[in-house]
Amino acid sequence: MEVFYTLQGEGAWTGHAAHFIRLGGCDVGCVWCDVKESWDASQFPQLTVSEIINPIRESKCKRVVITGGEPAMYDLAPLTRQLKAGGFMVHIETSGCYPLKGQFDWVCFSPKKFKAPITGFGGSANELKIIIFNKSDLEWAETFKNDCAADCKLYLQPEWSKKEAMNPLIVAYIKEHPYWQASLQTHKYLDIP
Repeated sequence: MEVFYTLQGEGAWTGHAAHFIRLGGCDVGCVWCDVKESWDASQFPQLTVSEIINPIRESKCKRVVITGGEPAMYDLAPLTRQLKAGGFMVHIETSGCYPLKGQFDWVCFSPKKFKAPITGFGGSANELKIIIFNKSDLEWAETFKNDCAADCKLYLQPEWSKKEAMNPLIVAYIKEHPYWQASLQTHKYLDIP
């Protein structure tokens, strides 16, 4: 869908410069998705791996985030192999609905209620990020915590349109359950992509 250079706005790498490779195609169907235009992969040209990475190959920033849509729908081994050969640190943001195919340095697992992740996916996650749309999502988040490794970073993040209502609930929940951390969509506050 697009390749762009910005700051990571969410989770463990907030504030770090990164190239984002946004792949078209998603069958998860989150009602609050902020990139619904990414869902239909047929709306975007198919590019070779070289066409995707050539614009960033000589960049000073050696961090790439593969996102979507749902990027794990695809075999990402050819893409990640070339990125790794170019010295890039490769991140992926995924709902965990598909097995990972590729080499990743950082896996952000963000399960959604709209399509269940595959069993045991949390074991490969460096970061668990749960989007909080309703109060019940706080307890739902707990169902994934124990699936993740002990050193996995745990984040609760308000859905953008409900942040005023959800932020106080998240703060109170984290104070009672301090193994969680808050994540905010700082790129939206900064008005950057």
